[in-house]
Amino acid sequence: MGVGKGTTARAFTKKYGTYIIDTDDLIESKENKEVKKIFEKKGEAYFRAQEQATADWIEKCVDKTFISCGGGFYKVNNLKKLGTVVLLDASFEWIHNRLKSAKNSESKLAKRPLFSDEKKAKKLYKEREKAYKKLADVVVDVEGLSLEEQIDFIAKKCKV
Repeated sequence: MGVGKGTTARAFTKKYGTYIIDTDDLIESKENKEVKKIFEKKGEAYFRAQEQATADWIEKCVDKTFISCGGGFYKVNNLKKLGTVVLLDASFEWIHNRLKSAKNSESKLAKRPLFSDEKKAKKLYKEREKAYKKLADVVVDVEGLSLEEQIDFIAKKCKV
């Protein structure tokens, strides 16, 4: 959540000519609501069910495409069937500073409902960290790499 998945994905697809889909974007399109509004109106459990439905659709219908997943997408039961799992890894402090220092920081923070309370967000980060690393096929330490270095590392590891 906030590590730069979308930014990295867009840069990757531009440089390597691949296609990319974003699971949150797919859900927002299907629901005709922003993620934050889905959480507010229907709750987190409903959103997580939509993530599973999205994963099921991807498994059946999508091939040779990069998928940028929302922060809780790791819980879908068929994640490993969707392809190579790349984790963009960074400390909570680095992510928080990235979001706070962005030129559009208010909107970046506002669209992340689970980041609205910093203490809860940090607790969630710690809960997810081990699961993310366990599921990842490729781990990219984004703190030490430029965006260009990140995408080249991913391309090399994924044999693009």
